[in-house]
Amino acid sequence: MSALIPRPPSVIAPGAVHVPGWLTLAQQRRLVEACRGWAGSPVPMRNTALPRGGVMSVQTVCIGWHWQPYRYTRTAGDVNGERVAPFPDWMVDLGRRAVLAAYRDEAAAGEYSPDTALINFYDERATLGMHQDKDERAGDPVVSLSIGDSCVFRVGNTATRTRPYTDIELESGDLFVFGGPSRYIYHGVPRVRAGTGDPATGLPRGRLNITMRVTGLTDTDR
Repeated sequence: MSALIPRPPSVIAPGAVHVPGWLTLAQQRRLVEACRGWAGSPVPMRNTALPRGGVMSVQTVCIGWHWQPYRYTRTAGDVNGERVAPFPDWMVDLGRRAVLAAYRDEAAAGEYSPDTALINFYDERATLGMHQDKDERAGDPVVSLSIGDSCVFRVGNTATRTRPYTDIELESGDLFVFGGPSRYIYHGVPRVRAGTGDPATGLPRGRLNITMRVTGLTDTDR
């Protein structure tokens, strides 16, 4: 459908930009292949346990830094104690190109140096409640890439999990960047549209979401 009806980039809120169809099919396949490797080792993809006893319905694996509620470490003490896979240079370059595509600001893109990514896999039942990405010490933008099944992505405000919010469709290959005034927006995924993905991406089912961030941490913080 998106090939027949162009979806232009749109500013959802100041600093929050949706760029539909940004990833090519070849880029999506490369990312799926890379994520499949990271999901197996050295730290396996898993459903994250929450401090109050709940378990997230999305499955997660991290690179660069390991995230667990609500902090980053180099090793996955809540999984198997192994050090996570390094954040590759080609992902840094991809993040910079994403910021440039969203903001059209070469200086901002050149300064962007993501050092971690959370990779979430959604099956047809998985959801993600409204939350803020605020465990990073740096306020640089978050770069979000979607592959596979489309989803409803809920973009809220910076003050509350409740309204006002805007629901948009994220499809395979879409880019979403939020920074500046929208860096700490509440956001979530209330629904995945099962069966809408293209198996040519290398992902036969489900939705893969990659969010690149700048932690602002150094190895002395590990």
